[in-house]
Amino acid sequence: MLSVLVIGLDATVLNVALPTLAVDLGASTGELQWIVDAYLVTFAALLLPAGVFGDRLGRKRLLVVGLAAFGVASAVAMLADSTGWLIAARALMGVGAALIMPLSTSILPSIFPAGERAKAIAIWTAGMALGLPLGPIVGGYLLDHFWWGSIFLINLPAVAIALVAVVLLVPESRDPASPRLDLPGTLLSVTGLAALVYGVIQAPIDGWGSVGVLTPLTVGLVLLAAFVRIEMRASAPMMDLSLFRDRVFLWGSIGASLVSLGMMGVLFVVPLSLQAVQGFDAMGTGLRITPMILGLMVGGFAGERLLKVAALRPVMTGGLLLLTAGLALGAVLPGEYAYTATWLVVAGAGVGLTMVPAMDGVLATLPADRTGMGTGVLQTLRQTGGAFGVAGLGSLLSAVYVANLPGSAPEPVRESVAAAVRVPGFAGAGRDAFAAAMDAVLWSCAAAMLLSAVLVAVFMRGASPEEAGESAHELAGTA
Repeated sequence: MLSVLVIGLDATVLNVALPTLAVDLGASTGELQWIVDAYLVTFAALLLPAGVFGDRLGRKRLLVVGLAAFGVASAVAMLADSTGWLIAARALMGVGAALIMPLSTSILPSIFPAGERAKAIAIWTAGMALGLPLGPIVGGYLLDHFWWGSIFLINLPAVAIALVAVVLLVPESRDPASPRLDLPGTLLSVTGLAALVYGVIQAPIDGWGSVGVLTPLTVGLVLLAAFVRIEMRASAPMMDLSLFRDRVFLWGSIGASLVSLGMMGVLFVVPLSLQAVQGFDAMGTGLRITPMILGLMVGGFAGERLLKVAALRPVMTGGLLLLTAGLALGAVLPGEYAYTATWLVVAGAGVGLTMVPAMDGVLATLPADRTGMGTGVLQTLRQTGGAFGVAGLGSLLSAVYVANLPGSAPEPVRESVAAAVRVPGFAGAGRDAFAAAMDAVLWSCAAAMLLSAVLVAVFMRGASPEEAGESAHELAGTA
């Protein structure tokens, strides 16, 4: 939980510092973009090989390496005096996060028996989610009282405590078969995912039809297709495609990925609404996102208990429908904070009620020697889906916002609602246009969650996680 807490903190803390970085480091818009994106590209691209290397070399060992890399990168970022150094540090932080995320998950089945696994996942999820609102709260305070590099200082004590705890308390686990490293698969998956995520990140900037976006997207898809072809023929594949034959693994992964998209949609638009439209500062915004986190924790623990008396399919379906309802309420209810807090609780409960059972179901299908590979696949799908979601939702938000502005709106008003509220005569128009754009994003997310609920209800087999665990032995027998 402490390991993923630092990832949650870093997911949001940087956003409140971007205006300060533009002034103090003289960073251009493109450089600001890559300060954020250098982390996302390395994170998404290295998730899959990180899980596989953990299975081979030792999950605890690589988790320690990941935490150490994250800590070193945080220290470099804290002391950086140029955008180049900061971008390099952010890329190294992505490497550390790519090790921490799948390995901290894959260790759980080796520590906790089936009866305690869902509760452990709920606490793990809460640790990740807790960092999300803490980032802008703590980051806002530090920016108000110290220099911009202090936002990375908060990672160091969390990393230090997690390192000590992992070294002293976590048992080592690995794949006893120790297959050889799949070098072609590793290169194809890393370069393919990096190209794909790069194209998605550039899409809101250059446009989906531009050469700078279509080229990396095409290259990424071709490389990933080659990766799949090689993995189907490899004697010791990095990604065992037979895992997807299990409906719990397949639809649990798809459900968790789409829930991440919905959660990213909320975390993408709500802070903008709270700061630019409702007028709260960075710390106030972080505090006012906590209802979603509280709902997530309640939903997660409810899902853990429901799995003891119900199968995975109805629990996940119910969670997705609850998330759909929360997102729809966000689009329907008035924009005052009391209503915002209400639908955030409902949406958060839907995330928790879906995510915890989905991850538990996926882990239950995995043989003990392939938990790293399986969780690496799951987290890669989640992060790549999240990147697509943010890019697509960002494009939608921008397009609807501009379309609802009056034709006489000047360029600063068209660029962002944060600028619009500071331009005399256009504050009201900017707020109204952003409200329409936010509704479009929430309705789109709600539609995706409803479709996911239908697919899970129709196609996922109705096994409980305990029953799903039996398929792990079948998969192990065919490995």
